[in-house]
Amino acid sequence: MELLPKIGWTALSLFVGINYGFVINGIIRKVMARIQGRFGPPLWQPYIDMGKLLFQRNSIMHGYMHWLGPVFRSVGGIGVFVLVPIVIGDPRLAGFSEMGDLLLVMYFMFFGSLGMALGAGEGGHPHSPIGVSRGLSQMTAFEVPFILSIIALATAAGSFDINAIVAGQQGGVLQWNFFSNPFATAAAFIALLGMNMYAPFNIVGAPTEIPVGPATEYQNTYFSLMMIGRSALAIGKMVLFMNLFLGGAHSVLEALVKVIVIYFWSVFVGAVFPRFRTEQSVRFFLRWPTVIGVAGVLFAQLVRS
Repeated sequence: MELLPKIGWTALSLFVGINYGFVINGIIRKVMARIQGRFGPPLWQPYIDMGKLLFQRNSIMHGYMHWLGPVFRSVGGIGVFVLVPIVIGDPRLAGFSEMGDLLLVMYFMFFGSLGMALGAGEGGHPHSPIGVSRGLSQMTAFEVPFILSIIALATAAGSFDINAIVAGQQGGVLQWNFFSNPFATAAAFIALLGMNMYAPFNIVGAPTEIPVGPATEYQNTYFSLMMIGRSALAIGKMVLFMNLFLGGAHSVLEALVKVIVIYFWSVFVGAVFPRFRTEQSVRFFLRWPTVIGVAGVLFAQLVRS
């Protein structure tokens, strides 16, 4: 496909993906409210928040890095989304997946988080270093089982190319990595709980404990930009997991269904577990999920040999 049509289709898929992320976020708020015995906000509440933020202005200046934090978050989310194929065999919905591999996608996944950490540190609020230290500690911990699961999949496929990993899962449901390497799947999906930061791993924002954060530090269009980046990153991660473990998607409808199923894995876990402390979260990821990830690598090597 020529460059200009590819850019157009990628931009369109990104627009749809971001809006799908907003819709899922509205559904999650409603589901969590009903589980907690509340009625909850309307499904379109994320759009209301976005519209309100777009018309707000802030005269406070914390430094250039503070305002670059949401920009880094958006770039990281958009980078993940455009480098992951959405529908198998459809060049219009393949994005720029042929120009990167899993290693590049992983860099983009953590680029936004590191940028937000630098931006929060520039803000000057005494609670900002607490959130930064918690976030980076937990991120370092859940990266270990996730990277081990990625190594296991790359070992089985003989490549870090996402398209090659997807191609190796064709031929039936049992060919999916979800079934062919359950150890790598378990390690990655446990790590996904930390990536999505629902309970018990919502230690960064720590509701009812640290009453500050992006919602108060970024009150205007910068926060709306961060919401866009967060939505793109969330959907990009779910599409990545769909490709890595659920055989990809052969249609847009299949992609939409698989994405929301993967997303709600974190939501339902978060609905029934209380929040960990920071040291509990780090110990958790460095114990059994890491052991399972090592087992996934050994299992992939055994099958390959």
